[in-house]
Amino acid sequence: MAVASEVDVLTETVIGRPVAEVAAYAGDPSNAPEWYVNIASVEWETPPPVAVGSRMAFVASFLGRRLAYTYEVVELVPGERLVMRTAQGPFPMETTYTWQAVDDDATRMTLRNRGRPLGFAGIAAPVMAAAMRRANRKDLAALRNRLEGPR
Repeated sequence: MAVASEVDVLTETVIGRPVAEVAAYAGDPSNAPEWYVNIASVEWETPPPVAVGSRMAFVASFLGRRLAYTYEVVELVPGERLVMRTAQGPFPMETTYTWQAVDDDATRMTLRNRGRPLGFAGIAAPVMAAAMRRANRKDLAALRNRLEGPR
């Protein structure tokens, strides 16, 4: 039996806004449909705001398929790091956001998605990783444009 390949995609951008502002907006899952191209909706299963143990139901599309999954926040360092994890479906995944000040008015944000696709999805791991990388670049560009406003 073949071992599934791990997918580990790290993307980053610099946003011309202070860390507190970027982390507050990007770290609020309610905002995800506004800057993630593939996320259609987010519904809180636990009361906001975000905290370790918070659970949110996401509906998304990826590679032409509708996906419904629940993320649970497993780590939160306000203004620095947010880690969410799902064990559902054919692609259990962990998403990590980090925020670092470049200077007083600029933030380096990283977005990391990693997981181990199960079953047939494991065979498609390289294709999935490439598609995730493209989507993540678009998502971070959309986030940057939303937070920086018109130039």
